[in-house]
Amino acid sequence: MTTLLHISDTHFGTEQPPVVEALAALASELAPELLVISGDITQRARAAQFAAARRFIDRLALPFVSIPGNHDLTVVNPLLRLLAPYSGYRATFGDELEPVHESAGLLVQCVKTTRWWRHIEGEVNTEQVQRVAARLRQARPEQLRVVVVHQPVHVEGDAEARHLLRGRDAALSAWAEAGADVVLGGHIHLPYVAELTPPGASGARIVVAQAGTALSSRVRRQAPNSVNVIRHETTSAARFSIERWDFSGERGEFQRVDTRSFELRRH
Repeated sequence: MTTLLHISDTHFGTEQPPVVEALAALASELAPELLVISGDITQRARAAQFAAARRFIDRLALPFVSIPGNHDLTVVNPLLRLLAPYSGYRATFGDELEPVHESAGLLVQCVKTTRWWRHIEGEVNTEQVQRVAARLRQARPEQLRVVVVHQPVHVEGDAEARHLLRGRDAALSAWAEAGADVVLGGHIHLPYVAELTPPGASGARIVVAQAGTALSSRVRRQAPNSVNVIRHETTSAARFSIERWDFSGERGEFQRVDTRSFELRRH
């Protein structure tokens, strides 16, 4: 069994200490193979916020991959945003903005969807789409194939449509055809799971899993702080599941509130 813990939109600078402690306890209990952080790690890309985020991640003592969200680009210095928009992120997490994790049962490909010239919206370009698809085609049949973005590739309801990732249709079609199983995202602070058949993907299906804000007080639409747990069974009848875990203020812990199961589709 391979376990992946997906968190997003921690927004350090607005984190809530009881939720921080509860997430640390959950991570210790689950002991996942990998922690995935899908952007907006800080609130204002300040050095102190990056430092707090790094202390928390180091405290978890887990292998991790991360990507920057739009909040992780410098905003207070226009010249720095132009010349070195990811300087704070790079100083904290290293120069790799699209890391890859590979193990016996898992392939995780991160995609940088932020752009320095966009304040909120994100995009994925043709080169990224093709490069990710090529990497997915190299995966072994037993590997769960995961793509990580920040802005959502799918939303539920028209109210969030303005946040949709630009280039998403071409990306979903190419990645589904190349064998991607799951696309993980954040940005809108609303958790949900959906199974899609992208147009032009010849019937190939792909699962989209959005995480809410893991730690921040900036919850939306009364959706609580939440994270996703993905479990992959490497058996002859290979399956994977996505669990939603919500923070309960009454109990002071994250609790599993939903589980969706899917079959791995291999040609």
